[in-house]
Amino acid sequence: MTVPPIHRGAGALRSSAIFTGRSLRHSLRDGEGTLMAIALPVLLMLMFTFIFGGAIQAEGYVDFVVPGVILICAGFGASSVAVSVNRDVTQGVMRRIRTLPIRPATVLAGHIVASMLRNLLATGIVIGVALAIGFRPTAVLADWLLVLALVALWVLAITALFAFIGLVSSSPEAANGYGFALLFLPYVSSAFVPIATMPAWMQPIATHQPINLLVESIRSLLVGQGEPRVPVSLAWCVGIIVVSAALVVWRFPRQH
Repeated sequence: MTVPPIHRGAGALRSSAIFTGRSLRHSLRDGEGTLMAIALPVLLMLMFTFIFGGAIQAEGYVDFVVPGVILICAGFGASSVAVSVNRDVTQGVMRRIRTLPIRPATVLAGHIVASMLRNLLATGIVIGVALAIGFRPTAVLADWLLVLALVALWVLAITALFAFIGLVSSSPEAANGYGFALLFLPYVSSAFVPIATMPAWMQPIATHQPINLLVESIRSLLVGQGEPRVPVSLAWCVGIIVVSAALVVWRFPRQH
């Protein structure tokens, strides 16, 4: 890797912007990975709407399923951060960064900001495809802004968590495996089927896990279905951000 030239005394914001650009350029070079992070959620939405939707026999199933697909899209996009951060660790990039007159943590900030930009773009594409296949939200501007805030906070939360996974994993492959395990959480929620159809022992888990709270909040805001649980959803996002940030701050100085 060629480290961008940064003059001594450069501010943290400028350094973060430089490393954000670096991460975005890496995303453009890894076109297949970026494409799959967008294509997989879209394919899931099409599959559940046109293949499984008829079996479920729910009118307006596309309106039901879109909020879950939005969060799955965010998860796929953020999971790549674990691999990117781990590569910087295992390939010695972090060690070289420490010799420069900048704050090494700005490397992680670049990964996180780039992930948020990629994910918000991917979310916009997913919503556009959903509108094309029949998604008809009833949300007003204030509802859309609240949905955007929820999605952005969730992306920040899981990106910070994936950054920690990247720091503690032994290899990029291990980081990818740990991150992939977290992507199953949306399936244990009301993202695709009502929780009442799940086994009795699973229903309390599905009801109270954070992704289900987010799905129900976004669904309520966009199409008026279900119970709005925005305050609890926000609390979960902030809690994950705080815990993940604390873990990153604890682990980052111990990288060699």
